[in-house]
Formats: sequence, C-alpha cells, structure tokens
Amino acid sequence: MIPQAIRYNGSGNPAMKSSDFKSIILDHYSRYPELQIEDLYKLAHQAAMGSEHAVKDIEYARQWLFRELNHLPGASPESLVDPISPDHNIVRIHLQPYIASGGQPEKLLQAFVSTANGFRGSFDVLKHYWTSIEALAQGDQLPFPPERLREMIRQMAASGYPAIHHSTKYVEAYHPSYRVVAQRFFILEDLNLDHPSK
Repeated sequence: MIPQAIRYNGSGNPAMKSSDFKSIILDHYSRYPELQIEDLYKLAHQAAMGSEHAVKDIEYARQWLFRELNHLPGASPESLVDPISPDHNIVRIHLQPYIASGGQPEKLLQAFVSTANGFRGSFDVLKHYWTSIEALAQGDQLPFPPERLREMIRQMAASGYPAIHHSTKYVEAYHPSYRVVAQRFFILEDLNLDHPSK
C-alpha cells in the first residue's frame, strides 16, 4: 500500500551506494529489455540530477503535462512510484497509474516544478553512477560493450552532461509517460491504491 506521504530518507551519500544503484539498473533492464545506452544514461542522469533542468515557464510545463495526459495508453503495468536513486529520494511517477488512482495533475505538476527548480544534483554523482553501469557491463550483466559506454560518457562530458531523450526503441516498446520528482516535494493524495509502489 502506498503511504500518504512518501518518506524521504536523506541520510547518507547516494554516490556511495553503488550496489543499490546497480540493483536499480538491473531491475530496469529486466523490466525494459529493449533499453539502450541512451536510456541507461537518461536513468543515471535523472537519478543524479532530478528533473534535469529548471522550469522557467510553468504554463508550458502544464500544457506539456496535459497534452501527455490526453494521449495516455490504456492500462499500464507500471507501478505508480518508481524509485530511481539509491536513497529513493528521486522517483518516476508514472502518469497512467497516477491518474487511474485519482491523482491530481496540478499537484504532480507542482512537485515536478519544485524538483526542477529546487533539487540540486551533482555531476560527480552522475559519473559515479555511470561507473556502476560500466562495472555491470564488464561483468556481462548488461549487453553493452564497456568501450561503448565509455565513449557515451565521454561524449556527454564534452557536451556538459546534457539531458537527453529516450531511445527510439525504448519509446516504441514502452511508451514512457512519467514525471521525475524528489519525494520530499511530493505527497500522495487519497488515491484508489490499486497500483502498489515498488
């Protein structure tokens, strides 16, 4: 059952929890076997940097959310709350189960905007997470050559570690629809809790 207020355990340094982040990566690979290197980078970037960029135009963010809500697929296998950082502070809130459970779009929008403008990520944490991904590939737990992963992070570093889109394969296979929020900015309303959190 999803708690009314998601508890944030802010103790400890997320960069030091390599084994926990490896578990997150392996869980995502088992759930999304079509994910590509770009999707791994996006996951690590969101886990380290939160909503990825400041929201300067709230009305644009609102229109973007409602456009997406108007084109959601049918029933979703996703959990409502999907933690993506080792301390479980950064989560993906999947839109279909959120709306199906009675979630209010404006409250999710405010959590997203607060995260985008108030959460301060770290490129050092991102690089640490990427080291964990490379270690999994070197141990044959991910199907990507380690040299391709090293080249990816070199390219991203040269560009200032930008936020990127999901790969075409990922989008076509899974139709991702979610918002990344820091749990300290997000309180669940009284919902129809048919979608247990992970």
